[in-house]
Amino acid sequence: MSGTHTVVNDVMTRRVVALRAGAAFKDIVRTMQEWRVSALPVLDDSGRVVGIVSEADLLPQEEYGEGGPDRGLMRHAPDVVEGDAVTAGDLMTAPAVTVAPDAPLAHAARVMAHTRVKRLPVVGHDGILEGIVSRSDLLKVYLRDDADIAEEVRCEVVAPLIGTHAETVRIQVRDGVVTLTGRVRETAVIPLATRLARAVPGVVDVRCALTGPPRHPDLDPDLPDSRPTARA
Repeated sequence: MSGTHTVVNDVMTRRVVALRAGAAFKDIVRTMQEWRVSALPVLDDSGRVVGIVSEADLLPQEEYGEGGPDRGLMRHAPDVVEGDAVTAGDLMTAPAVTVAPDAPLAHAARVMAHTRVKRLPVVGHDGILEGIVSRSDLLKVYLRDDADIAEEVRCEVVAPLIGTHAETVRIQVRDGVVTLTGRVRETAVIPLATRLARAVPGVVDVRCALTGPPRHPDLDPDLPDSRPTARA
């Protein structure tokens, strides 16, 4: 995978199956089985996302406990749903938890973790469905080539921080782990370089071995002089 992937739009799935609010119960189950998904966005007549219908919405909690719905039970789902809740509009969870296409991947991951969902509908500012992003989509970024990561770290992190002396910093990337070595003029940039490199998409970890410039007592009179003192 080449190129930079920093926002949801870069990794989301654009071909999405969705339901209208009037979709019948059996059609919902059939669609989930056919597309092998556990949740589907529900749209209004304008294509705006108004809710999400999931396996958990189809089966009462007591039927499967905290372990989640069993696939085998889905075949008999119409037998366990009570009352007249037989359409997507009746069963859906609303409002839907969504994410914007320009949202950072880290934001999407946090939303998934907080809401305990496996996928999020991606909607534009007008609420229109544009795609869907799943946990597996977020992991695609870790398939980036090491060379691509190294190039981005150099161009987007090291060069802006170090400037004309960026060549003094060596960047090695192996299996997504970035190693920074060399000397920099300002030691204050070292922790910042580490944080920014870790934020580059595809980076698994950063090992920073950067050091400051050699000490020159004649130029830095405030620093202790490590040279031996001449005796009379």
